[in-house]
Amino acid sequence: MEVLVYGAGALGSLVGGLLARVHEVTLVGRDPHMRRVRQDGLRIDGEVDARVHPRALTDGTHRSADLAVVTTKAYDTDAAARALATGEYDAVCSLQNGFTEERLVAALDPTVLAGTASYGARFVEPGRVTCTGIGEVVVGALSGGDDPLAERVGNAFDEAGIETIVAADMPRRRYEKLAVNAGINGPSALRAALEWNDPRRAGRGGGARGAREVARVARADGIGLGDDEAVAAVERVAADHAANRSSMCEDVTAGRRTEVDAIYGAATERADRFGVAAPTCRTIASLIRGWEVGAGVRPGADADETRSE
Repeated sequence: MEVLVYGAGALGSLVGGLLARVHEVTLVGRDPHMRRVRQDGLRIDGEVDARVHPRALTDGTHRSADLAVVTTKAYDTDAAARALATGEYDAVCSLQNGFTEERLVAALDPTVLAGTASYGARFVEPGRVTCTGIGEVVVGALSGGDDPLAERVGNAFDEAGIETIVAADMPRRRYEKLAVNAGINGPSALRAALEWNDPRRAGRGGGARGAREVARVARADGIGLGDDEAVAAVERVAADHAANRSSMCEDVTAGRRTEVDAIYGAATERADRFGVAAPTCRTIASLIRGWEVGAGVRPGADADETRSE
């Protein structure tokens, strides 16, 4: 299968690199990472050891492939969609945080599949990423049910040795993923901002409350996700990836913009839509946005953005 990975950072490089063991893969990312991959190949170490030589580009416009996998930060989704709209693909699959698929659907003609990825990935240096934990990739139809394209994509991932599930219940799995992100990303990022980062605590306290709020939103949206199931998912991911740091924690540590809007914004916007209380998610969102303002990494930020929604 020909695969284009748009957004080859840590996760995109790991997934694309694993796929490149058996498929024709093009990575689209930024220099100097892409330049080093072109020169020396991509090195994957940690839980997986591989060196592969995918095509590496910085311009993702006017390309074609059987599948485009989107792994950009959620706030770069619209830019990714604009670039992909200039090319030709049979299917597009998001492995991003947040509910980004609807934005891809609005901009693209190909079928958009929903996806999740629980592999741990850390960018080490240009040309090298570390797999910090073996997880799984889940793909399926955005609206649920069986989908031949999802089966084809799942088979391609399986062929590359990636643990893969083709799921018919993606609406529920998307909410579960949002609950996990709400339970882990914000609390771990806040601890990093306070220079108190203990990944073993990620699923407790405010994290568990945030996950329960997402579960209540899911049920209001007609998706059967129980409070205990959401918290159990948070605790399972936290335990499986205790050696890893959440993407939002990495962003705060590096002084970068976070995906607070894609994760907590998605939760609170849907809470408003369905009349569900979500005070923990709102508080975490306000604190992270306040940190972004103070760090000067929130686009168009002003003092009003730090207040509670």
